[in-house]
Amino acid sequence: MHNVRTSRLITSVLFVATTASCIAVVAIFCFLLYFSFPLFSLTKLQHVFAWSWQPFEGNFGILPMVMGSLLLSLFALALSYPLSLGLCCYIHGSSHSTLRKAMLVLVQFMTSIPTVIYGFVAVFLLVPFLRSFFQHGTGFSILAAGLILSLLILPTIVLILHSQFSQIEPKIRLTAKALGMSEAQKFIYIVFPNAKTSLLTAAVLGFGRAVGDTLIPLMLAGNAVSQPESILDSIRTLTSHIALVVATDSQSDAYLSLFACGMVLFSSTVAVNIALRWIAGKSEEGKA
Repeated sequence: MHNVRTSRLITSVLFVATTASCIAVVAIFCFLLYFSFPLFSLTKLQHVFAWSWQPFEGNFGILPMVMGSLLLSLFALALSYPLSLGLCCYIHGSSHSTLRKAMLVLVQFMTSIPTVIYGFVAVFLLVPFLRSFFQHGTGFSILAAGLILSLLILPTIVLILHSQFSQIEPKIRLTAKALGMSEAQKFIYIVFPNAKTSLLTAAVLGFGRAVGDTLIPLMLAGNAVSQPESILDSIRTLTSHIALVVATDSQSDAYLSLFACGMVLFSSTVAVNIALRWIAGKSEEGKA
């Protein structure tokens, strides 16, 4: 009887938590939609979804920020993903157990470091180095922000891959030993080929983490509303744009355009979740 009551209590608590989460997500969507209504005229939409950000002239184009977010996120992912994959492969394929554990602990520790610490250190060390090395611009650039953002999303990617690899290994441990495989051979020929879904999942979640970050682009990307010609140029992302405008304005059409930025970010989050569901569905179909 006691176990039944405990089970019902846990079920009820989980149901309430799930319902509250769903309500919160719907409320956020309704909030963004409600405050975006003033923009829902053809003229204003043309001004918002445009390439020109000149608020004093009535141009509130957010497309440079959309492009900035995509470029920075893809650049950070391109830097971080191979490193994360190699690190995770070493953790699972190496025979040096002490070093493997130390590297995993280090990655887990990186998740607890505040984002502002990454940005603060980069402002005083990385940015001056890039400025003096390349002799181009101020150093606040896609390259500076991308390098630090790649470090920020690295633990996310590594831990997702590590979790999936750890689920596969126990299932094939005895078989691998019976075949006389080393740790590296077991990983390369059995574990890695069976983790294709997790490879894509880690990339999607890493990209979503990069798109949603605010402090790193705000501190390191330069915040210039422009179309960059190289990774040494400055950009402004959607998240940093929201932070900059909301700190100085609360009444104008420029402020209202932030809700369009919010809708774009919200849509990107939904797209990431849909992609993950699709990947999970394909994985289940493959197993069936």
